[in-house]
Amino acid sequence: MTDGPYKLPPGWRWVRLEEVVGHQRRSIDPRRFPDELFLLYSIPSYDKGRTPERVPGKQIGSSKLLVERGQCLFSKLNPRIPRAWVVHEASPYRQIASTEFMPLKPREGILDLDYLGKILLSKTFLEQVRIDVTGATGSRQRLKPDIVLAALIPLPPLEEQRRIVARIEELMERVREARRLREEAKKDADRLMQAALAEVFPRPGDPLPPGWKWVKLEEVCEHKSGIWGPEAEAPTDGFPIVRSTEIAGHRLDPQSASIRSVPTDKAQRYALQSGDVLVNKSSGSPHLVGWPAIFEDPGDGRTYLFSNFMLRLRVDKSRIDPWFMLYYLHSPIARANYLGAQDTTSGLRNLRVRDFIAQPIPLPPLPEQRHIVAYLDQVQAQVTVLKKAQESTEAELYRLEQSILDKAFRGEL
Repeated sequence: MTDGPYKLPPGWRWVRLEEVVGHQRRSIDPRRFPDELFLLYSIPSYDKGRTPERVPGKQIGSSKLLVERGQCLFSKLNPRIPRAWVVHEASPYRQIASTEFMPLKPREGILDLDYLGKILLSKTFLEQVRIDVTGATGSRQRLKPDIVLAALIPLPPLEEQRRIVARIEELMERVREARRLREEAKKDADRLMQAALAEVFPRPGDPLPPGWKWVKLEEVCEHKSGIWGPEAEAPTDGFPIVRSTEIAGHRLDPQSASIRSVPTDKAQRYALQSGDVLVNKSSGSPHLVGWPAIFEDPGDGRTYLFSNFMLRLRVDKSRIDPWFMLYYLHSPIARANYLGAQDTTSGLRNLRVRDFIAQPIPLPPLPEQRHIVAYLDQVQAQVTVLKKAQESTEAELYRLEQSILDKAFRGEL
């Protein structure tokens, strides 16, 4: 009998995963069947809690795994949260999956499919295959299938496996309900800020307070698209270029900017200054196109540039406060403008810059702008506190899930 990490109840035993699952990879190139609909199991769909998507072969674009009923798809990526997708049903469409998954099929009469799906998410298993279950890493390192298959799992009798799965599901349903309530609270926090923005900024056609006037965005700021270049051979040989991936809410976090080779004489024309607002010009998601964020110089002595997929707005500070403009661009009125100022090309949505900079913006005197910014800063601080509390709750829920799985696979449920 194989020894494992801890003592098992009577009738249970430790086995290596490869003793109780089959691992057969069959591939297909969906591009050979451009008009056929496939059922695609993808990592983004798993992470968003979605069902697999029906996608025409012509839109898939690369070799995929063939999937069959009764398999468990285990992600090879070293993820923030591990993934194990159980395939219960047959489908009228051919089922395929990202090659980032390992297709594992339990041996009939020995291992229950749902038990396998749960054990692959447990801390005991994950520690053996070197996944960081704390969520501290963003590594894209891929797991080695031979290490995954050599990992030990506790194996109770088949009926006990099914009882354990039912008990886990009963407890996890409570966790899912808690997570649903957390998501509602998170939406409430976002709605709080949107309500404050709607309260502060008048709508076009509404009477303006004394001293206010409507102007076009282009009247109070200059705009410029960015630059790109080949990857620098060394960090000191290039300039950090801020992209949409550096957007963090209302601010930009430039520390992860890509280092690119750009001629020094050109770089100065694309250098960022504190108070510059960068607008995302292109994305696959409509709500991310036109999303604005403000740059604040981190004071590290580096010259930051911005990418060709970003639009820089540099305000006339004698007329408008950059934070006032940023808050307005996040208001429901402005968001409706930039959601309407988009074109679609090859699956990407692109901002119509001319329409974006021509949008109207209400302009009060500078002292009143700063008063409004101070008020909205207070609201944003409240929202930040609420969201941090929700992040803490999510970490607690994840620990609770792991505790449930740990007790289940020790025979304590």
